[in-house]
Formats: sequence, structure tokens, C-alpha cells
Amino acid sequence: MAKLSSLAAMAGKQASPRAPITGPVLVVGGAGYIGSITVRALEQAGLPVVVLDNLTTGHAQAVRATLERGDLADRAFLAGVFARHRPCAVIHFAAKTYVGESVSDPSTYYWNNVACTWNLLEEMRAAGCRDIVFSSTCATYGVPHEIPITEDHPQAPISPYGRTKLHMEHMMEDFSHAYGLRFAALRYFNAAGAAQDGSLGEVHEPETHLIPLVLQVAAGTRASIRVFGRDYDTPDGTCIRDYIHVEDLARAHLLALEQLQRGQDRLFLNLGTGQGYSVGEVIEVARRVTGKKIQSADAARRPGDPPRLVGSGARALAQLGWRAERARLEDIVADAWKFLVLHPKGYRA
Repeated sequence: MAKLSSLAAMAGKQASPRAPITGPVLVVGGAGYIGSITVRALEQAGLPVVVLDNLTTGHAQAVRATLERGDLADRAFLAGVFARHRPCAVIHFAAKTYVGESVSDPSTYYWNNVACTWNLLEEMRAAGCRDIVFSSTCATYGVPHEIPITEDHPQAPISPYGRTKLHMEHMMEDFSHAYGLRFAALRYFNAAGAAQDGSLGEVHEPETHLIPLVLQVAAGTRASIRVFGRDYDTPDGTCIRDYIHVEDLARAHLLALEQLQRGQDRLFLNLGTGQGYSVGEVIEVARRVTGKKIQSADAARRPGDPPRLVGSGARALAQLGWRAERARLEDIVADAWKFLVLHPKGYRA
């Protein structure tokens, strides 16, 4: 039977002997981009996995594990999943994530992200499942006062999306104090890249992330990439962001799960590289990696876009032994390009 010590071994840490896990890991939203790659990492570590996904944005083709198709809003379905599989822990990716959409339709975001997470925590409590690793976001910080952003930075989100994620963090902290929930809130910066073998990657409709949009131009399915603002206080005038390879994110979830199973009560961790790349740099790297001409078109700044968003990974290194291992932008773009070449129509092909 799989041992959680295998998670530490994957990160090159010295691990003490571990008791075998007593049940599968339930990955909620495990048919999505980061979720599916995390599911594969769990399986590669020898851990049994059950995926729960309503497939509104996820893809059944990305899942090889047992798939329970349903929604967190359905308490009876959720109770049935816990009764059938008796998971020992949960990894939670199921949230809506578009900032602009959250502004125009905040009700959907508060329902899907906050209310449905309450359902999940209640069913965990009823089933005696204590441990949850939660996909949070750097959007909980709002406009940064300092770079790189650390976990001590004030949390002042400027969008309903960021506020719902912060509410989710607060709810888990309250459940921890009152009911003994053990949780890890992992605050991502920009997830990017794909599985290195090209089998799993980023498929969103609509797509809003920079790297896949740039690569769609290289592939000829998009005419140009819009650059929102060239007058920021950055070296080339375009916004700078911290890009984290999706496989590095997956590994962080496994390491956080291990810490919870060891008895850690709560973790708040940034997943960042400390290194940012500008929009202009991403476009230039994509041109070199693909060998394609990539047209760009200038557009006005978007409201609320800070010039720089770069995260410190120092606490994640200290507490998990985690650092981004595939942090070169060329590698991130190359993996994303490989996935797009192999899956030009996403998982429908």
C-alpha cells in the first residue's frame, strides 16, 4: 500500500517512516488544468485517487482515475461520494477563477466558491475527513505594496474572485479552530506550462491566460496577441508576472498533503519563483521556442492590473522543502507548445 513518505522522496527530502494511508485522496476539480496534473502526480507517488468534477470546465479525457461526476452543490451526491470512497484527505481545485466575470456576476462566484466549499467542509466533517489542501490565489493580496510578495503582505483583494478565495481561507481557518480541520492554503501566482510528455495541459473556453493565447497566435488559430499597456514602470513597459510550471504546483500539493498528514494544523503558503517575466518577454520567448511569427497589437491598460506580481517562495521552501524546479520561461513555454501541437483542438481531438 502507498506511503505518504513517497511524497517527500519525490521532492528529495529525507522522510521518516510513514504509516500507510487509509483511503484514497479525493481531488475535487481533478479534471481541470492543475487538478488533472496533480492527480497524475498522486498516482505516480502510488496513492489511490478519486476525482470529483462536474465537468463544466474540466475534461473527462484528462482523467484516468475513478471519476465521480457531480456538483458540490448537491449535498446528497457529495455524501454518497464520501460514503463510497471514504477519502483520507481532499485536494480542492473546484472554483470559478475569472476576475472580470466575478465583477459582472459576483453572485455566481459567492455561490460556487464560498457556499459550495461550505458544503464540502460540512461533508468532510460528517465523514471524519480532517485534511484539505486548497487552491488559493495571490489575488487575495490585491495590489502589492512590495515585491516579492510574502505571506505577511496585507490581504486586500480588489475583485469578487479574490474576496471569495479569501473567504474560503477564513472559513477553513474557523473550521480548524472549532472542529480540528487541518488545511493548507496555497496561494498561486501564474500557473503555466503543461505535462512534459505533452499529454495534459491547459484547455479553457474562453482562454484568458497569456501563454496559451500567445501560442494560439503561433499556431495560426488567433490573429494577434493584445498587449494591455506598454507604459508601465517596467524595463519594457509591459506588465511583469511570476509564472509557475504546473508540475511544480502539483508537487507542492503533494508536499502540503504530507505535512497535514504529519499533524500540521494549518499552512498559508505562496507558490512563487521570485522571478518575473514581462508580457514582452513572454512573446519573444514564444517566438524563439516555436520558430513562428507572432503578431501583437497594443491595447489600453486594463483597470486593476498592477505593474508587477512576483511571489516569494521562501516560506514554501522552509516548510515544505519546495521550490520551482522547472522555472525557466523557455521550458514552461516549450511544454505548453508541445501540448498545443499534440492537442490542437484540446481534448476533443
